[in-house]
Amino acid sequence: METLKLYYENCHRREFISTVTSCREAKEGFWVTLNATAFYPEGGGQDYDTGILGTARVLAVREEEGIVLHLCDSPLAVDTIVEGRVDWEKRFDLMQQHTGEHIVSGIIHKMFGSHNVGFHMGSDVVTIDFDAPIPLEILPEIERQANEAVFLNLPVLCSYPSPEELPQVQYRTKKALPWPVRIVEIPGFDTCACCGVHVANTGEIGYIKILSCIKFHEGVRMEMICGGRAVTYMGKIFEQNRLVSQAFSAKLLETGSAAQRMNETFSEEKFRAVSLERRLFDAIARSFRDKGDVVYFGEALDSATVRQLADKIADSCGGTAAVFSGKDGEGYSFALVNKSGDVKALGLSLNEALSGRGGGKPGFFQGSVKATRNEIKAFFNK
Repeated sequence: METLKLYYENCHRREFISTVTSCREAKEGFWVTLNATAFYPEGGGQDYDTGILGTARVLAVREEEGIVLHLCDSPLAVDTIVEGRVDWEKRFDLMQQHTGEHIVSGIIHKMFGSHNVGFHMGSDVVTIDFDAPIPLEILPEIERQANEAVFLNLPVLCSYPSPEELPQVQYRTKKALPWPVRIVEIPGFDTCACCGVHVANTGEIGYIKILSCIKFHEGVRMEMICGGRAVTYMGKIFEQNRLVSQAFSAKLLETGSAAQRMNETFSEEKFRAVSLERRLFDAIARSFRDKGDVVYFGEALDSATVRQLADKIADSCGGTAAVFSGKDGEGYSFALVNKSGDVKALGLSLNEALSGRGGGKPGFFQGSVKATRNEIKAFFNK
């Protein structure tokens, strides 16, 4: 006999009394069935409920041929009457996300004729796949309309149209469905076939926030959050923006322009620094003109600038330029350059002697060594 689904009679029901009809041991725990349950099973993109059933903890819920199975961490005796308590914080969060998704999908369907072809409620965000492109510039308007539906506090209506009524109902669906079909309607915003649980009124959603929308296959993949998740997320954004405003000495609503000014200033300073660095490298290279082989230690150079300096010194010295940069205890990056000779053998020997790694070609070799400055100098003094 099918389980009486109390979650459809009242999505807000948190506690109930029921009778255990079966209990069988499984690898993960014990699968328990009841004559009636308020625990929602996984389905329709929505996660299952968790909570307490008698003396057992409900770990997962699924449905098979109309029968709801509860995975419990301990057995329950058949024919006993038990009290069930749904984890309301999780359930209400899922109800907020699911109803918010209906609103957004309904708005997009009306605006673009795009269908929701994939839907998943994760523990952090809701992911929706649509089968047609959605212009990024229209996202603020979609979000505005979605939150208008929230502020209007509209009823969320669930019904089972008769076989005669169903063909007359215009509703969103991924595929043709046999009767009976559960219809969820948010007046003026969406009518959809759905087996999930939802809030009673849109005001319970609180707030809808669209996070991202990127190209995916022939359409787009959108991420969004609703309710408590959205409030928590926006709180974190505010705190981050507060820190940014302090760093830039800017008002909270002016951090974007302050960041742009900072980037412009940074670009100008970087250009000046590169120019000065080139002049410095030229001066260093000139100091080694016609000196033959050179070993030079530079300060705070990355691997790219180590090679640039080695190139310039090699052009000037007429021999092999070995440039190192780093600190004792942390290791040194290096570049070996000789414009007319082969430094590969020298590089391999350096790696072997000083626990180094790297490679190159005849006139150029680059890598890093785990050695001190004195150990490097001693290697070349040989």
